[in-house]
Amino acid sequence: MSWNEPGGDKKDPWSSRGDSAPPDLDQAIRNLQEKFSKFFGGGSGGDSPTDPLPKKNIYFFGFGIIALVWLASGFYIVDEGNNGVETRFGKYIATTQSGLNWHIPAPIEHVEIVNVKQQRFIEVGYRSAGGEQMTGSIPQEALMLTKDENYVDIRLAVQYQVKDAKDYLFNVMDPSVTLKQVTESAQRGVVGNSNMDFVLTEGRSEIVNQIKKEVQETMDNYRSGIQITSVNLQDAQPPEQVQAAFADAIKSREDQQRLINEAEAYSNDVVPRARGGAARQLQEAEGYKEQVIAQAIGDTSRFSKLVAEYRKAPEITRRRMYLEGIEAVLSETNTVMVDVKGGNNIMYLPLDKVLQYQPAKKVPPAGLATPPLSEQAGQPQRGNSDEPLTDRSGGRSRELRGR
Repeated sequence: MSWNEPGGDKKDPWSSRGDSAPPDLDQAIRNLQEKFSKFFGGGSGGDSPTDPLPKKNIYFFGFGIIALVWLASGFYIVDEGNNGVETRFGKYIATTQSGLNWHIPAPIEHVEIVNVKQQRFIEVGYRSAGGEQMTGSIPQEALMLTKDENYVDIRLAVQYQVKDAKDYLFNVMDPSVTLKQVTESAQRGVVGNSNMDFVLTEGRSEIVNQIKKEVQETMDNYRSGIQITSVNLQDAQPPEQVQAAFADAIKSREDQQRLINEAEAYSNDVVPRARGGAARQLQEAEGYKEQVIAQAIGDTSRFSKLVAEYRKAPEITRRRMYLEGIEAVLSETNTVMVDVKGGNNIMYLPLDKVLQYQPAKKVPPAGLATPPLSEQAGQPQRGNSDEPLTDRSGGRSRELRGR
C-alpha cells in the first residue's frame, strides 16, 4: 500500500509536523515587517502586526540615506600649494586654501583645483625633445626681422606660475596659448627695434628684460592671473643659410678688435716711456746748463783771483801753474818717477803689479798743489825741481827737466 493511499498511516514525508520542523517562511516575513513598522511608527494606531510596512516610510528612509551620501560628497581636500575655485551653476563663488573644505555637492556647485606653485613654461621658436635638448628651430616662430633688415633666429623659454586662480580660470580661455602669442608679439617688437649685432652680442640681457616687461604688462591687462618668473634666451643666431658668412664676419670683427687692443697696449707702453725720456733729457739739459754756468762763473772768479796773485808774484805763480798742469797730465798716465841720486839703480820694483792694484788718482781742484810722487813712495822730497828724473817704464829711461 502506498503512503498516500487511504489508511496508509499518513506517512507523507512532506506533511509530517513535529518539533523539529522548520519555521514558516511567511511568518518570518511578517515578523520582519512588524519590526520595521514599529521602528518607523507604523505599529501604533490600532494597526494589526500583520499589516505590511507603509510605502511612505520606506521612501523616507531611502531618501535620508541618499541625502546623507550626497551631502558627504561635498567634502574635498586642497593640497599644499593649490587653490580651490568654487562655482555655483557656473558662477564664481569663492577661492579656498589648502586643507579640508566643503561645498554644496554637484550639480549645484563644482570645485576646480589649481596648482599655484607649479613652475610652468612655454617654448617659442623651438621644441624640446626632453630635458634641455632642442629638436630644432620652428621657422614661423623663430625667424624675425631686425632694425637693419637682417634675419635672426631667436629661441625663447618663458617660465611662469599662477598668481590668481580665479583670473587664470575665467578671464582667458587658454592661458598658455595666449601667453605664447603675447610673447611672440613682444619678441618681434623688441627685436625689430634693435640691430642685428646688438641682438647677437652685447644686447641679449637687455632684450630679455624688455621682453619680460612687455609680456607681463600685457598679461596683467588681460587679467590672466599669470606671473612671469623668467625669460631665458636659449639661442640667438643668424639663419642657417648665412651662418658661414656670418662666422667669417664675426672672426674679422674679432681680429679687428684684437689689433686695436694690441695697438692701444703698445701705445700705452711707448708713449709714457717716450714722455719719461723727454722729461729726463730736459732735466739733464737743465742740469748741464746749471753746471756750465756755475763752472764758467767759478773759472771766471778763479782767473780773476789768479791774475791778482800773478801781479803780486809772477815767477812763483807761473811755476805753480806749470806744476799743476804737469801733475794733471801725468796723473792720467802709467808713468813712475824715481829719484836716481837718492835711490839704487839695481832696485827692482814690480811695476806691473803696482800699477794693476794702484787706484786711479783723482785730479785735484785747480789751484791746489799735491805732494810729489817721490814723497808718496816714501822717498825724501827733492828741494830742487830742476834735478833730473828717470822714467823706467818699458825698460827705457829718460831725463825730464823742468823749465
